[in-house]
Amino acid sequence: MPFYPYRCLSCRKRFEIFMSYQEYGSKPVHCPHCASDQVQRRINRVRVARSEGSRLDDFSDPSGLEGMEDDPRAMGKMLRKMSREAGEDMGPEFDEVIGRLESGQSPEEIEQAIPDLGDSGGMGDLV
Repeated sequence: MPFYPYRCLSCRKRFEIFMSYQEYGSKPVHCPHCASDQVQRRINRVRVARSEGSRLDDFSDPSGLEGMEDDPRAMGKMLRKMSREAGEDMGPEFDEVIGRLESGQSPEEIEQAIPDLGDSGGMGDLV
């Protein structure tokens, strides 16, 4: 037996009602806050399950990368999204670089601030 979300049109408060499938649609619903029968069913958010491949396909379009080299914040946001989609912990160095990009530092400024970043001695592995 599920909970059904509603919104009261009189007092504007949200609430949930627990009822059986048989009761839904036949049992009158009243707001528990003001007792009004002027209520509207709310629709919950819908989540769509996607495969890892389809999530990563979103990043395969090169047009989404246009102008990225001139906008460190956008680059940081995109890299953070990619790491979430990949579902892997990229480590503290990656998190630091992303944080610096999101704060507006350019890749060149980050390389100067962290000269021994990554195995190759620069940001080539991270950005």
